[in-house]
Amino acid sequence: MIQTAPGASAPSSASALTPASALTRREAIAGLAAGAAALAFPAHGQTAAGASSPAAALLDDAAWRLLALKPETATSLGLDTGAHAALRGVLEDRSAAGQAAVAALVRADLARVEAVSDAASAPGLDPVTRTSLAVVKSAYRTALDGFALPYGDVSVGGWRNTPYVVIQNVGAYLDVPRFLDSDHPINTSADAEAYLARLAQFPAVLAGETERMKATAAQGVIAPSFLLDKAIRQMSASLSAMGSQGDGGGLVESLERRTREKGIAGEWAARARAIVTTQVAPTLERQLAELIAQRKLAVRDAGMHTRPGGDAFYAWSLRASTTTRMTPDEIHKLGLEALADLQGRMDPILRKLGYTSGTAGERMTALGKDPRFQFPDNDEGRAQIIAFIQKRLTYIRAQMPRAFSKLVRGNLEVRRLPLAEEPGAPGAYGGPGSIDGTIPGKMWINLGTTRLHSTYSLPTLVHHEAIPGHVWQGEYSNQLPTIRAMLAFNAYSEGWALYSETLGDELGAYDDDPVGKLGYLQSIAFRACRLVVDTGLHAREWSREQAIDWFASTNGSGRDEVTSEVERYCSWPGQACGYFIGRSEILRQRARAQAALGKAYDLRDYDNAVVEGGNVPLDVLAANIDQYIAAKKG
Repeated sequence: MIQTAPGASAPSSASALTPASALTRREAIAGLAAGAAALAFPAHGQTAAGASSPAAALLDDAAWRLLALKPETATSLGLDTGAHAALRGVLEDRSAAGQAAVAALVRADLARVEAVSDAASAPGLDPVTRTSLAVVKSAYRTALDGFALPYGDVSVGGWRNTPYVVIQNVGAYLDVPRFLDSDHPINTSADAEAYLARLAQFPAVLAGETERMKATAAQGVIAPSFLLDKAIRQMSASLSAMGSQGDGGGLVESLERRTREKGIAGEWAARARAIVTTQVAPTLERQLAELIAQRKLAVRDAGMHTRPGGDAFYAWSLRASTTTRMTPDEIHKLGLEALADLQGRMDPILRKLGYTSGTAGERMTALGKDPRFQFPDNDEGRAQIIAFIQKRLTYIRAQMPRAFSKLVRGNLEVRRLPLAEEPGAPGAYGGPGSIDGTIPGKMWINLGTTRLHSTYSLPTLVHHEAIPGHVWQGEYSNQLPTIRAMLAFNAYSEGWALYSETLGDELGAYDDDPVGKLGYLQSIAFRACRLVVDTGLHAREWSREQAIDWFASTNGSGRDEVTSEVERYCSWPGQACGYFIGRSEILRQRARAQAALGKAYDLRDYDNAVVEGGNVPLDVLAANIDQYIAAKKG
């Protein structure tokens, strides 16, 4: 989601970045390579020599051990085939026992990787395997630190770390229906049977979450009341969508429609409906009852500083999301300094457009109300937004040979978010598809109201979520060992996506579009604001209302968008800080490469060095750029 971090310029204090361990966001995807690469990174699952070393074999084994506990990831990556086909009919165990199993596996495999790494300095170990070992150590160490906390969801190879088990943007009630409809393939009767098998497991997944919700509440950790209100509305809508007459809703419709389209005979709808109405719905009703019970005990205080052990949880969340040891005060200050710089760049453009009085935020608010840049808030407007996105995708695809010496396919589709998810979701989010390309990457767009989008904000959103952002970058990661397609780091993932917005500007996306340029600068400033707001909420005792008012007035963003954003920061502490910090480091490394290489520097080679090195913590990124510089120097 979603999501980005700001900074039209690199942070003023590079020394503040002291990368440490982390984990985080969005699973990656596969790609078709074209052209000559500046660096010869190996194909998916291979070492540089094309053979499997003992270390590479260990990494592959670790990947499959983790996939066995996270079978939806295997499906999303297109790996649940052949000997692993049974994974297609399984859902992840979200109970306390399931969490403990993941923690035990991570602990055991970290020990194995560390033992191999002790000998990894021996000559002959290829760079990809050495980097992959460093990535696994970083992700697993941070995950174990998270599991050691007394509560919270810890994402190994993901970005959604949260103190709350189920809330407006977290929980199986959102994830499983979306996953079954978008990523679970229906091409054969076996696929349909696997869908039903997963559907039959859905009640146990919900029940496991509900027990964890109760345990967390017993520790005094209850989500803010305004988040619970939103979650209750969304879950109630999900139950209602299952049908007052017992038709099963979208969980049934998806299987019925897709089996019909593929001509797969069977009583699929009837079988799915029986599971949904007699098993899923009653279990979801019990989870809803727990949310309602917790709502009676909830307070409006938004920040982690008001929760038991909240300061420790927030410190860990910041480390996981930024892969640095930056403090809340350092991050808060960085956001304010970057925002002042960005708004200084916006001022002359606003003046040329006739917006001469008021703060930059006030003038951007006025611009946002200009009907010339808005879409009708109806189905016609929604269709216009999809068409606008497709046109921008066509443009930016054509620019990719100017930014990369080795291209990938950019396999993606644009889809509207499920209706039940829209109220608690950001304006958009994106990610790559399966390794084999059979499941395309997706740019999910929130069309609950078209007020979330404007003609000057959408181009930058396309660059961030799709090309050359999340979808594009993920296809490079899937050419690496399997474990690298699973493990991600928020600062890199979101830092790259935000850097992609800068690439769009540098490739001429706004040369004849000053309003679009403002949209780009506002997007980067939006991410600078996130640094201020996230730390304000969780370390400086800001209220939800204070955060919304400051964000909307300072950046000129719409209140609908800002409200959803602020509420997201309350449920995912620290996550929003990875964007700007990651982008700043990518730009800092680029400046270092330019200085070191002089005339030998080529933007295309640098960009490929970053994406072909894979999703890494920021200290490993610096090491990858060291290798790139040395290779270019010969």
